[in-house]
Amino acid sequence: MSDEPLKSWKTGDLCTLEIIENIDAWREHYASWQRSGDAGNGDELPKSYPWVVNKRAPFAPARRALPMLNLALISSAGAYIDGTAPFDTSAAEGDFSFREIPSQIDADDLRFSARGYDAAAVESDSNSLLPLARLLEFESNGIIGQLNPVFWSCCGFIPNAGRLVDETVPRLIERVRRYEVQAALLIPASRLCHQSIALLARALEAVNIPTMMLAVDKEVITNVRPPRGAFYQGKLGAVAGGPNWPEHQRRVLDEALRLIEPMDQPGLRQLVVTLESQVEESRGER
Repeated sequence: MSDEPLKSWKTGDLCTLEIIENIDAWREHYASWQRSGDAGNGDELPKSYPWVVNKRAPFAPARRALPMLNLALISSAGAYIDGTAPFDTSAAEGDFSFREIPSQIDADDLRFSARGYDAAAVESDSNSLLPLARLLEFESNGIIGQLNPVFWSCCGFIPNAGRLVDETVPRLIERVRRYEVQAALLIPASRLCHQSIALLARALEAVNIPTMMLAVDKEVITNVRPPRGAFYQGKLGAVAGGPNWPEHQRRVLDEALRLIEPMDQPGLRQLVVTLESQVEESRGER
């Protein structure tokens, strides 16, 4: 990271490095985009949308080995417990709430507010975006120290990134700190989710919580710059691995998580899982 100091912002007692660089300029671009009438209210953003572009990233070195970490999961798939209020997928600027859900929940008790991505994969197998079963396996096998007792879910289709930083980030960080999380795995669902999740990753590392963000849209995360990103040629809506393909999910997660400790500066890593999975499919081994 550059030695040039980053602008700070404060919310309550929280003081972090700048999550969106030159945020005032970004807000002006966003307001202009809204006034243009090009914003719409659907699941697809027009090319004129002002994507966040950062030049630097905060970074928190891992202070413990992976088998000793309390690992939290944060997903933007819009998961919520059946019978509770869903996320508002019609809000023009996005839904800035999040849900805190027990990690031991039965997958049948989860529902998804999908916006910006095809929910077919996650409805067929929740582990394709919310890999709780895989991470509990990793806990029992000693790959991670433990999976945090709760995970956090949001609906990451949030065009107003400024409000995400102002409203969602401080509240989410407060909850993550309360659970004494030592590292976090962040998984986006849609293309715009890649921006939202990358901003959450930046905020977490700015308060010294190491992260790993999975990604299948390299362009977005290259611009937003999460501190640690693991990229592979997967699909939106199934970023944690192919649905009903546990071995693929294990491979994606294992390779990405094992990058947390050795990385000593911000960066994006290409996973080799793509090549291995293509070989398996060609052999009919899926």
